[in-house]
Amino acid sequence: MSPTAPETASAQQADPFDLPADRRRFFFDTRLNATMVWVFQGDFYTSANPNEIVTTVLGSCIAVCVRDPDIRFGGMNHFLLPEPGKGKDIGASRELRYGSYSIERLINAIMAHGGRRDRLEFKIFGGASLKIGSSAEVGGRNADFVENYLDREGFKIAARDLRGTLPRRLRYYPTTGKVMVSQALDSSSARIFEQEAGLMARPVAAMQSSRSEIFAPKPRRPRPEP
Repeated sequence: MSPTAPETASAQQADPFDLPADRRRFFFDTRLNATMVWVFQGDFYTSANPNEIVTTVLGSCIAVCVRDPDIRFGGMNHFLLPEPGKGKDIGASRELRYGSYSIERLINAIMAHGGRRDRLEFKIFGGASLKIGSSAEVGGRNADFVENYLDREGFKIAARDLRGTLPRRLRYYPTTGKVMVSQALDSSSARIFEQEAGLMARPVAAMQSSRSEIFAPKPRRPRPEP
């Protein structure tokens, strides 16, 4: 495969949870003069295309952005929960819902294109809490998990924006590592958390047939990450 060709979870395996080819995943942003690539919940995307920006919206979920700066290849995942319950047979179709599988798959995809573990650059985002119901617990667990996981694996975190009470819109440039983060307005927070909670509880077959993008209102002023 050409080093500039994007790699997706769908391209790597054929299982019931894979995202089918869908033009809604890609759209051209005339303001940024770049192709935006949406990362759905329970998915990941990698690329070496300098004209692509990977994007998603996070409530209590987590996105891990990883790249190898030497080969200018990177990507982003979007996971909903830290790990499956003990003794639970999740099957291949559910793996990418969980950080323990999703991060490993993302790292392996980059290494398969010539990346090296000792060069990987990590930036992590999400884990917000609405502070009502169970969302506070899920967001905090997700944030704790991703920090502990990367520390345990010996990876340094170059940038992070975790926890808090507002969802985040994320734009990641996989070749340069640039990240733009903006927070959703208060009026949209509950809707984003509610949709995530529904996805966490939904059977896999239903998730696959109804994956959707979460669009927040006009975000606050973006904060660039190093």
